[in-house]
Amino acid sequence: MDIQEIIIFIAELIGTVAFSASGAMVGINRKMDIFGVCVLGVFTAVGGGMVRDIILGNVPNALTDPTYVIAAFLTALIIFTALFIKKELLHGKLRAAYDSMMLVMDALGLGIFTAVGVLTGIRAGYVENTFLLVFLGTLTGVGGGLMRDIMAGVPPYIFVKHIYALASIAGACAFCLIYRFFGEIAALIVSSTLVFVIRLLAENQS
Repeated sequence: MDIQEIIIFIAELIGTVAFSASGAMVGINRKMDIFGVCVLGVFTAVGGGMVRDIILGNVPNALTDPTYVIAAFLTALIIFTALFIKKELLHGKLRAAYDSMMLVMDALGLGIFTAVGVLTGIRAGYVENTFLLVFLGTLTGVGGGLMRDIMAGVPPYIFVKHIYALASIAGACAFCLIYRFFGEIAALIVSSTLVFVIRLLAENQS
């Protein structure tokens, strides 16, 4: 594994942990048990990528390499356990701080997975099909959250917070453009950062 692959792996792992944490929190807020919280965390983290891989005609990477599933499961398990032991974390100033941290994690995951989705399409041989690449990037970014909300029985976030999907689309478009001039790593960094910033700015103004 060269340095470029290591950077991408670390980015995907960060995104997995971030999305799993957001999924676990939704499950906890819906008063799910430990199994429900862990399932929600895993599906939030890998669901979008699994649908993306199926569209590309591949066995989902999450099923052939369980690293990300394990990371998502452990993240959700740790969060559930911590909040089960210390319920006061869900109230008062600590809850406000935790909500802020979850917002940052969610924005980070959205940016990373959007970029990874586009990169996966490029590596599958569709570098000239910008529409497909943007679709794959957006699907990877918002697909897990969509599954999370449907499974939790709440209105899908992308349908009530439109900027969420728009931020992903903007990041995917930026990746396609930057990739053609500066390569994978530059595109990954710039596009994921763009999504992250748009997501946070939109939330702060809402």
